[in-house]
Amino acid sequence: MTFTPRGGLTVPTRPRWDRSFWALLAMAMLAAWWMTPGSAQGAPAPTARTAVVNGKTSLGSCQAGRFCLWQKSGFRGKRHGFDLTNTDIESCVALPKGVSASSLGNETGRPVTVFQSAHCAETAEFHTYPTGSWAPKPRYEVRAFKIRER
Repeated sequence: MTFTPRGGLTVPTRPRWDRSFWALLAMAMLAAWWMTPGSAQGAPAPTARTAVVNGKTSLGSCQAGRFCLWQKSGFRGKRHGFDLTNTDIESCVALPKGVSASSLGNETGRPVTVFQSAHCAETAEFHTYPTGSWAPKPRYEVRAFKIRER
């Protein structure tokens, strides 16, 4: 598109949609930055493995290929780790009697279903966590789990 003023010179102008596109893109980027947790305070956003408990930040540790459970929320307490060398796929693995988990990390490369019941009963609470999931405080105490095929 061009514009010709009275002097006869042709001055190129940008189409109206081009200016609108860049303005909308800038506003979208600003909104995304503003809504990012921690950006308003200038602090980095916490990672999925980080939990804040009683004002203190704790970090869970779980190696690749493992499913980890902690006895206390916020990745605290005794950690139990499981991998495919000691756990059959699609089999119900109950935690030892009297033991339950209050936080978990799934780095198995497969989905893991956790159960409130020690017998993997689907009549009680259960939830499937995809690989890479970390939960500092699930909705219920975990007493059993199944590593899924895919």
